[in-house]
Amino acid sequence: MHEQQPEPDRRVEPEREPEPEREPEPERRRERRRSPVKHRAILDAAVEVFCAQGYARTSVDAIAAVAGVGKQTVYGHFGDKERLFLAAVDHARAGFRPDRAELIPDTGDPRADLTAIGQRILEIALDPAVSALHRLTIAELPHHPELQRAWREGAEPIMDTGLAGYLRARHSAGTLSVPDPVAAARQFAYQLITEARVATAYGTQPLAAPMRRDIAARAADLIVRAYRPESP
Repeated sequence: MHEQQPEPDRRVEPEREPEPEREPEPERRRERRRSPVKHRAILDAAVEVFCAQGYARTSVDAIAAVAGVGKQTVYGHFGDKERLFLAAVDHARAGFRPDRAELIPDTGDPRADLTAIGQRILEIALDPAVSALHRLTIAELPHHPELQRAWREGAEPIMDTGLAGYLRARHSAGTLSVPDPVAAARQFAYQLITEARVATAYGTQPLAAPMRRDIAARAADLIVRAYRPESP
């Protein structure tokens, strides 16, 4: 006789509820998970490659290779080449951005103070990396006009807060008569930076420290003369 085989179990498994879809991880949380070491390496590489090859010829692949990361890592940190360029510009300037106490002396002598302030601003504006990135920005403005915003926004805190604050204090003290400190601050900064950039062929030629001082002193003298308090 054949041994009777047990019948297969025909019990039906209850249907499982589908797992709810996970919501995408918030961008800020993803950003925290990104390596700050890689972030800095990408920025350093971007400054190097953009300065050497120009904006149009630079590829994300080249930046990734210099940084020692994958191309997708670069995109994960910065999104696209344009945003990486803007970040590289800010990164290059940040290394030479002094705090306000260092940049804005206040000895009570406006001519001497503005000369010192002007020299420090020129050290930042004429740094080779900053100058190279500024030239790239100018070249790319017809295609990416928003790039100019990076320079304007980077300069405004120094002019509108630091310099304007200094001139406002001199106005209150009666040393100078400056009814519009923000406008005067911009006049001073644009005057000295424009003269220095022309003298250096937009940062392609060095400018010796005595020349930087002369340019800063002339700009300071113009401001002091223009905003001299009226005689009683």
